[in-house]
Amino acid sequence: MIRCYSVDALSVSGDKAWRLQDDESWRPCTYGEALQPHDARITDNAKAEYWVGRRLKKDKQGMLMPQQKAGRFDFLMRGIFAHAVIHHLQEAPLPERSDMEACIAAQTPGTPWLLYLDPDARFRSLDSEHEPIIGNLDIAVRGEIASSPDYVGPQAVTNEVLMDNTWRQFLGGWLDHLKSSNMNVFVPDIEKLKEESDYLDTIHHWQHEQE
Repeated sequence: MIRCYSVDALSVSGDKAWRLQDDESWRPCTYGEALQPHDARITDNAKAEYWVGRRLKKDKQGMLMPQQKAGRFDFLMRGIFAHAVIHHLQEAPLPERSDMEACIAAQTPGTPWLLYLDPDARFRSLDSEHEPIIGNLDIAVRGEIASSPDYVGPQAVTNEVLMDNTWRQFLGGWLDHLKSSNMNVFVPDIEKLKEESDYLDTIHHWQHEQE
């Protein structure tokens, strides 16, 4: 198994968390912790996406019961929500700058593209007007949405400063993804970027979970 998802439920204050078990019960946990023997291990994105943003409610016996998915403003309200936590069980792949530039060059200006890294560290893009972003477990790390020829398409790739910053942003985002086990991680601000070598060295020494 290369990777899987667990489902962690988090209280609104973040001080309590529970993890879905393979018998559909829940155990108390620390959010994002390593897998334990009876944790549910989900390898199918559609099954994991069922839980993302789903509200949970305790019944009279204190068991967590799934409710409807979160609405647009639900995260402003008190409640318990489910999140998908990714567990990389083998050495994490490295993104490729040439892959990023090829992906950007292939984008057509005028369309609001989201450039992102999938869980295999491959650069991809989606049309944000027609494809979902929130709850999309194909998105490990996401950049900003852009449509201008200054930022997408063949012209953008000739801007070396832009490409360098974007590359380092995604290296930083990939490292955050590996450390946090979160999906849909935003790339860091340009002002906070480190050198490429710093990111590559830290990613190289990152240790994956053991099955």
